[in-house]
Amino acid sequence: PWISVGTIPPGLHTRLRVSGCELLSDGSVRGSHLDGYDGWDFISFDPESGRFVAADSAAEITRRRWEQEEVAEYRTNYLKHECPEGLRKYVGYGQDELERKEPPDVHVSGREEHGMLILSCRAY
Repeated sequence: PWISVGTIPPGLHTRLRVSGCELLSDGSVRGSHLDGYDGWDFISFDPESGRFVAADSAAEITRRRWEQEEVAEYRTNYLKHECPEGLRKYVGYGQDELERKEPPDVHVSGREEHGMLILSCRAY
């Protein structure tokens, strides 16, 4: 498992994975990957070094396991090859829309739950 089941307190938890690539103005691509847990950074991946970076001691367990399972090779391939190819393909599909000059219509709302402010942002 991603985190040992014995260490997870009961209740609802959130896991967020952000993985993608950015097309830079010089035509190069920069990839990034971050896993979060309950609103906190957990582990990230540095595609240049091919290494995972644990945010704390709990994430060290996952880092060691992923290094043993060769997850880094998969992430490197995705961030350096698959993601840039897909990005260039889809940018080509929506070039006109990407180049439009009108700003998006943005709506932000918020609510407080259990002492935590939860914000939502929608852009159209």
